[in-house]
Amino acid sequence: MSGDRPSPLVIERILRDRESIWQQIVAERDLNALTGRMLTSSAIALACYGAVLGFFHSPLMALTSALKLPLLFLVTLVICLPTLYLFNLVFGARLSVRQSLALVMVAITVTSMLAVAFAPISLFFLITANDYGFFKLLNVSILTLSALVGLRFLTSGMQVLNDHGLLAPEAANAKVDGQAGAPAPVQAVPVAVPAGPTPAAVPVAGQSAEPVAVPAGAAVAESTANGAVTTATAPAQVPTQPVAASFPPGMLPPGYVAQRPWDGRGVRRGEPTQRPASMTLLYIWILLFGFVGTQLAWTLRPFFGDPGQDFSFFRSIDGNFYAEILRIIGNL
Repeated sequence: MSGDRPSPLVIERILRDRESIWQQIVAERDLNALTGRMLTSSAIALACYGAVLGFFHSPLMALTSALKLPLLFLVTLVICLPTLYLFNLVFGARLSVRQSLALVMVAITVTSMLAVAFAPISLFFLITANDYGFFKLLNVSILTLSALVGLRFLTSGMQVLNDHGLLAPEAANAKVDGQAGAPAPVQAVPVAVPAGPTPAAVPVAGQSAEPVAVPAGAAVAESTANGAVTTATAPAQVPTQPVAASFPPGMLPPGYVAQRPWDGRGVRRGEPTQRPASMTLLYIWILLFGFVGTQLAWTLRPFFGDPGQDFSFFRSIDGNFYAEILRIIGNL
């Protein structure tokens, strides 16, 4: 499934061929259609799961929960998306609004589809264990687990965009410039010298003091302090490398002697690159998304419907989501 073929099962493409989703977002190709399909699929899945939640109270509560659960995710996205987009702009990322929206919709689609996959389990406990506190805690856990998996897809997508230089273009350009300006590898070239007992290496006055790598068995003239020239011969091992062969530092072939001890130092490769600021801010945004979503869920309650109370579309705003969860755990 490499192409974006029209299908209501967009989740199948996300799970089976996620690389093509990331590439489509990077290329900003046909994102309106992709985002629309993800929005439709998410709304249907969340409506189905919301209906299961509301059935604990009554069919009317099931209908209202089927409307409110998709509304919860959509309003949370509307509230938090501008923050994500502006965070990226402030730190030099090149994400467009459509790319940001598509990335977040991938996470919401995965979350909603996982939640609806848990719907039969939730329905099973609704029938066999008719306990209001346990049913609420079970479904909050299901939604939390689904959201964590969905947000993992969001961070994966951001990593792909970072690899393409959309999150930290300045760092990517600096890396390319650094590679272009890197010094050439050491070139080890045998030096032809007349045969005889000759030796090595003190430069004559006025010549460069930079030592060179010489093959074993070659003779090099040396100037002493009083002007006399002496010679020395390296061990008689003739190199077989071509004359103009280039070798990186520390990788001289047998028969060549590095005159400087620091010539053989290793080059550190694969050093970890610094994480872009926009990736760090993504994790902050995820926390913000979670806080906004949970507080909005508390504002839009009831989703389950307390069987000891009459039906109501909304409840009065008092307390908060986290205090209610702790109270439920304490009552269990």
